[in-house]
Amino acid sequence: MPRRIPSGLIAAATATVALALAAPASASAPGASLPQGRVFMVNPVQSSGDQTLADAKDSATAVPASAYVTTALRNLDASGGLSGKWAYVRSDTGASAKVADAASYNRHDDQFEQVMAYFWVNEAQEYLQGLGFGTELPGANDRVQPVRINQYGADNSFFTDKKDEIRFGKGGVDDAEDAEVIVHEYGHAVHEAQVPGFGTSPEAGAIGEAFGDYLAVEVGANADTRYGWPRKADLGCVADWDSISYSDAPHCLRRIDGSKVYADRVGEVHADGEIWSRALFDIRGALGARTADRIIVNAQFGFAPDTSFTDAALKTVATAERMYGKSAADAVRAAFKARQIPGV
Repeated sequence: MPRRIPSGLIAAATATVALALAAPASASAPGASLPQGRVFMVNPVQSSGDQTLADAKDSATAVPASAYVTTALRNLDASGGLSGKWAYVRSDTGASAKVADAASYNRHDDQFEQVMAYFWVNEAQEYLQGLGFGTELPGANDRVQPVRINQYGADNSFFTDKKDEIRFGKGGVDDAEDAEVIVHEYGHAVHEAQVPGFGTSPEAGAIGEAFGDYLAVEVGANADTRYGWPRKADLGCVADWDSISYSDAPHCLRRIDGSKVYADRVGEVHADGEIWSRALFDIRGALGARTADRIIVNAQFGFAPDTSFTDAALKTVATAERMYGKSAADAVRAAFKARQIPGV
């Protein structure tokens, strides 16, 4: 069988399109019983609202100290490295991070990105667990997720089904400095775990990119609520920090609240994904995040590797009706109809 092309968070200066979970103790509290790590509160642009921030070649002083938070690193094993129940992080451009030092790294250190990757992959799986996946619903990538940092030294990140591994690149803002880039790639890993080989058609590929963007926004928004972190940028904007070098202010790689409809397809998965992600965002608006996300993720177990927008939409409507009844199904159908997806 042909293997799908690795799914990546493509972005460049020449791009034509901008690419309630129960809370434990506060993530910013000392939490003496758990190891601590220093991370960004999603990303520095979101938490500060400052659209003038610049990478400055990984300068530690380019980002205010207020963008960081010291938080518990949950589910670690006893290895002393960033390895645990839901994530295993390794580095290719410097020494591996040590848990004992994880609270002291800043963005000038390669190890900071490793800590970010561990925290946010774990956060994403905990979010899915909090929705019931892995308990009352089937698990959605409920395994140790391998993560590699800066493997090729290129400014691109992707999930590869060859090793079921996520790889984060560098250049400009290094990709693993932005939680929404991290969680976007984790979204591809979730799809692959649900439907092996997912993304073998242009529309399935677009759905994969859209879900990655949507999950990135959802996990970040949930963390803001869970820990009381500030959000001073648009909810619908994806990767505000990573995109500073290749987008105009307000910086966004892509948006999940755009106006594209089915007829606006151009045959490029990242661009066309903005059609599907807007539908998901509208479902969230109609049903609330928890109900919407239980439906959205659960429906994906029934997708085919080459699913079309129409078939995936109909499966999502049927899942909503099975889980929550006709009213929920009608709201889901309305979201897809608004995107003018045929057959719904």
